[in-house]
Amino acid sequence: MPTHHRRLAASAGALAATALLLSACSTGSSPSAPTSAASLTVGSVDLAAAGCPANVVIQTGWNPEAEHGHLYELLGDDYTVDAGKKVVSGPLMAKGSYTGVNVEIRAGGPATGYQTVTSLLYSDPSITLGYVSTDESISQSATMPTTAVFASHDISPLMIMWDPSAHPDVTDIAGLVKSGAIIRYFGGTAYMSYLTAAGIIPVDQTDGSYDGTPAAYVASGGKDAQQGYASAEPYVYENEVAAWMKPVKYQLVDDLGFRPYQDPVVVRTADVETQSSCLKALVPVLQQAEVDYFAAPDAANALILDLVDQYDTGWVYTKGVADYSVKTMLDEKISGNGDNETIGDFDEARVQDLIDKVTPVFQSQGITPAEGLAPGDLVTNQFLDTSIGMAG
Repeated sequence: MPTHHRRLAASAGALAATALLLSACSTGSSPSAPTSAASLTVGSVDLAAAGCPANVVIQTGWNPEAEHGHLYELLGDDYTVDAGKKVVSGPLMAKGSYTGVNVEIRAGGPATGYQTVTSLLYSDPSITLGYVSTDESISQSATMPTTAVFASHDISPLMIMWDPSAHPDVTDIAGLVKSGAIIRYFGGTAYMSYLTAAGIIPVDQTDGSYDGTPAAYVASGGKDAQQGYASAEPYVYENEVAAWMKPVKYQLVDDLGFRPYQDPVVVRTADVETQSSCLKALVPVLQQAEVDYFAAPDAANALILDLVDQYDTGWVYTKGVADYSVKTMLDEKISGNGDNETIGDFDEARVQDLIDKVTPVFQSQGITPAEGLAPGDLVTNQFLDTSIGMAG
């Protein structure tokens, strides 16, 4: 049955489960670049000359969706889809010009047996870049270290939502807690372990049985609250969940002080040095692709919707969700320049705050981050072009 099941928030439980699948699934060998690439003229950005691999492989953590729109912006009109392997590839373009290399974008989640992107990076050396949220990078820092080179989102879209008709006086999560509502979430997630340990949400008002489907929320008649993503679920529940079809309200978890970077583009930490020449040329291309995507998202979104249909994993994703996602990411400042004029940069003080908050959580779950872990181990701004940012 088709489902609106969303990707899991990074958690120790999910990490442990997917690690068991490390050798169980593989995307296989990379498709070759389309033959027409040989006839293209390289523009002002020459990634081949910068030392980038002939096939730049990017591993996402979920099905194609608008949150990944900047990646699909890298593809021009000439691309190849391997529906069996859930891969799209073609000449890597920068503002409409060929860069001399191919890009291959791999779907994650059901396409990879729900393995974490971290485990895929370390099991498949052909992968150049991947999406790994900061809390996952912290948890895996001792054994599979990754360093983020571009923040595709400035803040996480993770949220907690509630029914305004059942909770008419609730305007935020604090009010939701005061109302006595039970908050359903994916069991084992780091953010909820932190919020309960910090006393922000009482343990006895949480329910870790959320499985990504709307059944329990609908069955509660709106009495319970539930985690989700601001960039999707509010639209889906109001417009596409037949048993609900009414608005929800929400507050971002980011507002509560749990502030990982969601889906930043990372490399294996050793590659920061060995691939520095490539990254210096490639990361600004990613920055510009995000600017271009949000300025005119329709073409990339059409590709995303086509890929969802071709990949046919059972996941439902509609144009309405994609359009809503773009608008919400901008309105909620999920994607954007943050507090300066540069898109994709990291705040090391914010990363240190996250290290301080989640390290005890992971240790309580039997996961020990790298000793002496510092923000500079997890993120770097060294490859960014500070002149690239969204207008306004």
